[in-house]
Amino acid sequence: MRLVIVGASLAGLRAAQAARRAGHDGELVVIGAEPHLPYTRPPLSKELLQGRQELEDSALPVDELDVRWRLSTEATGLDRTRRRVRLRDGAEESYDRLIIATGCRARRFDGPGGGLPGVHTLRTLEDAVALRAALAATHRLLVVGAGFIGCEVAASARSLGLAVTMVDIASHPLAPFGPALGERWAQMHRDHGVELRLGVGLEGLYGDASGARVAGARLSDGSSVDADTVLIALGSTLNNEWLTGAGLELDPAVACDRTLTSTHDPDILAAGDIASVPAALAGGARVRVEHWTTAAEHGQLAGRNALADHAERESHTAPPYFWTDQYDAKIQALGCPALAEETPLLELAPDGTRLVAACVREGRAIGVVAVNAARRLAWYRRALQTPQPLGELAAALAQDGSSLGNPGGARR
Repeated sequence: MRLVIVGASLAGLRAAQAARRAGHDGELVVIGAEPHLPYTRPPLSKELLQGRQELEDSALPVDELDVRWRLSTEATGLDRTRRRVRLRDGAEESYDRLIIATGCRARRFDGPGGGLPGVHTLRTLEDAVALRAALAATHRLLVVGAGFIGCEVAASARSLGLAVTMVDIASHPLAPFGPALGERWAQMHRDHGVELRLGVGLEGLYGDASGARVAGARLSDGSSVDADTVLIALGSTLNNEWLTGAGLELDPAVACDRTLTSTHDPDILAAGDIASVPAALAGGARVRVEHWTTAAEHGQLAGRNALADHAERESHTAPPYFWTDQYDAKIQALGCPALAEETPLLELAPDGTRLVAACVREGRAIGVVAVNAARRLAWYRRALQTPQPLGELAAALAQDGSSLGNPGGARR
């Protein structure tokens, strides 16, 4: 069997490793648009920007893997009838089974001034290198977007002593966690010296007198912000254009069943950011998760499942897990916080530095968010294999006897 993996980042690497460990001794080709062997992305916005890691520290081990790497090679089309992946250079790669792991790219600002020197995005190693060099000569950084990347870069820039302004159209940072927790995140950034401009959008960027580089931004409320470096952190765009016309179900990610098999072709699987998979905590609706752990888990499962007939493939059942490090806070989350209607506290340490909040929808816990409470996550991950009434979760927590403290009782 000839196995082709399109996407040479974490999910693609884990798929290749899993296939070899599961006994695949046939041809294995990994196609990647970037020139690099696989690397891990979380340090790009934190340790690498702060100078605590170098480029080589982001590399993922691949030395023992028997793979034919096709790097700096972009997939441009898929012919399912002929079982061929078309490439930018005009070549094709044939497959018996295909794993799609092409992920996302950073969304750029295409409004006025978006192309000025000094305007950055952060997704790749090259992005991180360019942004780190820029920050070394920066006095005032503007971060547009208060999601995970925006907040992490703001925290990293403050650790370097830079003046930072963060702008977002939402009313609070990390909007998927809801307003109650969002206000905690907002106060955390204010306490560390970040100027927040929330509930306001970006109208355009303007250059200095010579037009040689960015000098600031105009906002939707009529105000302006001066900055000599700008990070656009407005989320991501799926790398799915090459699948247009291939006959797969796109929503806009590759629609899959729980085994990561595409709904329209049992010989094609997907993993990581590009996969849309039914989740029990979302009531069986398909969800797409853009985080490290899911990419790794998807890759491992897709690599094993690609060797098996569809009826024998395993399902992905683990609740999504993701984290972000900002200042002295490790924020971790399980499940589907973005779908929550409220986020009542379940646990709170007496000094207020550690907490666990439930993510509740229609009276059922569909996730949790923890701050500096890593030891509690394993208990919650076991408890949240499926949605459960908040009262039952709180009762189980009370019986557990190892909570951080009593926040005054969970709402039931």
